[in-house]
Amino acid sequence: MNNNFPIFVAEVSSNHSQDLNRAKEFIKVSSLIGCQAVKFQLFKIDKLFSPEILAKSKTHRDRKQWELPVDFLPELSSYTHKLNMKFSCTPFYLKAVKELEPYVDFYKIASYELLWDDLIIECAKTKKDLVLSTGMATLDEIEHAVEVFKMHSNSKLTLLHAISGYPTPVNEANLKAIKTLRDNFNLDVGLSDHSVSKDVITRAIYKWDASMIEFHLDLDENGAEYKSGHCWLPNQMKETIEGIKNGLLADGTGGKVPAPSEKADRLWRADPSDGLRPFKEVREEF
Repeated sequence: MNNNFPIFVAEVSSNHSQDLNRAKEFIKVSSLIGCQAVKFQLFKIDKLFSPEILAKSKTHRDRKQWELPVDFLPELSSYTHKLNMKFSCTPFYLKAVKELEPYVDFYKIASYELLWDDLIIECAKTKKDLVLSTGMATLDEIEHAVEVFKMHSNSKLTLLHAISGYPTPVNEANLKAIKTLRDNFNLDVGLSDHSVSKDVITRAIYKWDASMIEFHLDLDENGAEYKSGHCWLPNQMKETIEGIKNGLLADGTGGKVPAPSEKADRLWRADPSDGLRPFKEVREEF
């Protein structure tokens, strides 16, 4: 454990309800609960799902209401930076990479798009940093994606271990895979959480040294994705982040010397000469 505090990224996903004020509230709340970055998703339903699926599934067609309006991007990015956070977004179609380029500090590619070389290449060509989720993927698939990025960019690549189950059962979290990814690729590795478990996130940081924690946030249980069970509420995450900060603070330096709060009691230990408390020099002046 290197005692570095991980980057917490609040994933707004589709919980913004296409409402600019609500989207900005997500950014404000993310700052207040202790996040260093906020992330949105830029997709068009007709560029996300095949025509065959859309023709047969009203459920998928209805997700058009989840799209983030492109004209929100300038204000969302500006507001995020005003609050001293990084702004990120996941592109789900090739043109989205260019649409996002003026506004994002880093790109994020979702687990479902890990196999799409062209999308990785478009992100890489911008020379911006990239975060890549690895849910459902094998090591061979991840290795290929990493190589594709490195062929086109020297920018920073961060991998996120993820389980693409919404929500993820705790016994399937497989946090040891964080170390597997780090050992295999020598990259920073974090966790994209879908468990909504304080224990999972705490373990990912303390035991497996996750460098980034991405989590899905909802403000009020009214977001489009909240009912799926993988979104955190603000107070839940605020308590988790504060607890982790306190835990890291409690680690200390490791040196075995008297702490400031105990120095006054050192002379109240048993005197070596007779085994009675306090030291004789204190008895004489007491």
